[in-house]
Amino acid sequence: MKQLASLVFFGSGPVGAASLSALDGAGFEIEAVITKPKPAHHRGEFPVLELADKLSLKTFTPKNKDELVKLFQKNEFYSPLGLVVDYGFIIPRSVIRQFPLGIINSHFSLLPQWRGADPISFAILSGQQLTGVSIMKIDSGLDTGSLLAQADYKMEPGENVQTLTEHLIDLSNQTLAKVLPLYIKGELVPVPQDGAQKPSFSRRLTKADGIIDWGKPAEVIEREVRAYLGWPKSQAKIFGHDVIITKARLAAGLNDGALVMKCKPGYLEIEELTAPSGRKMSGADFTRGYKKPGSS
Repeated sequence: MKQLASLVFFGSGPVGAASLSALDGAGFEIEAVITKPKPAHHRGEFPVLELADKLSLKTFTPKNKDELVKLFQKNEFYSPLGLVVDYGFIIPRSVIRQFPLGIINSHFSLLPQWRGADPISFAILSGQQLTGVSIMKIDSGLDTGSLLAQADYKMEPGENVQTLTEHLIDLSNQTLAKVLPLYIKGELVPVPQDGAQKPSFSRRLTKADGIIDWGKPAEVIEREVRAYLGWPKSQAKIFGHDVIITKARLAAGLNDGALVMKCKPGYLEIEELTAPSGRKMSGADFTRGYKKPGSS
């Protein structure tokens, strides 16, 4: 395979690992990988760090923004371009300036829509039908940089945060493979984001976001269940038991399903949940096993 121009990759999480794998497979030269360090007692996965080791790529693990700055003061990189996907640190201007072509980011929304930390969840929460990816040249603002390209994705009915993430990863990888070579060759010029479109902003979700409020409309809670599937998860107390709701649908009334909750307004059938035992089960099975006569 013909090797494309080299770049320095910044990333840490699973989305970053999927992007790094795709870039390597597409023939890009990865001069170095810059990722978060794995804490000494951390037992979970560190996807980019583990993949970089598997691919035998030169890897750096600065602990914070200051260490990142020092890394570029002490080391010279020949790549004209940096690429950041799912990194976790804000990259300082001094580091961006080290690259003649700047640093490119793949942001999972149609900017200026859903700038910020969690555009995928907020796309689901908003009830919108169209989202996508934006290939952006980063600057010192919050996702305000000029655009190299955007690609649309029409959300499927019932799309949850996990399926939407997978679809956008694929779309991002395809778009990067087309766009980066053109940009590196000078055949693609970044353009400013649409100034006529009012920006919207996402934020990092907290555990408290996942506590279901049955005083909300049913359609809002149904979107929350899909948006919070990975984190913070949709938590509720049903029949006096703490559960995590993993799948729900809008119902026509209290008798439209085996386990239906009244909302304000509307009704929501709980199709699937995680019981106090940790076992995943249907709403019907939960009702048979946990509902006592006269309970609600």
